[in-house]
Amino acid sequence: VQLQACGGGLVQAGGSLRLSCAASERTFSLYFMGWFRQAPGKEREFVAAIRWSGGSTYYADSVKGRFSISRDNVKNMVFLQMNSLKPEDAAVYSCVIKTSRPYSGFYYMTTFYDYWGQGTKVTVSS
Repeated sequence: VQLQACGGGLVQAGGSLRLSCAASERTFSLYFMGWFRQAPGKEREFVAAIRWSGGSTYYADSVKGRFSISRDNVKNMVFLQMNSLKPEDAAVYSCVIKTSRPYSGFYYMTTFYDYWGQGTKVTVSS
């Protein structure tokens, strides 16, 4: 499975961006998709996830109320709408997907996911 993320760029603080991620194939079981980010010199951190069946969403506290994750079941895509961006949101955002069971760990853990996409860079100017 290949994941292709796009939509990053440069935005002023307070602005918005929408990230997209497409999975390359649909011959697999899809349980979760989500986003992690990593800023220079910092550890990778969970941003948001969506349960494919039912659409339940989960967010890091740092982005709650500002970011929104959604999915397109037909196109096997996940989106991250990012509003009210802050300089501390600047990072490389990576799309992830979970296609296997049983679950090992939790949706906010990097080890939970089976595939990672190449990141898309988000820069927020103050």
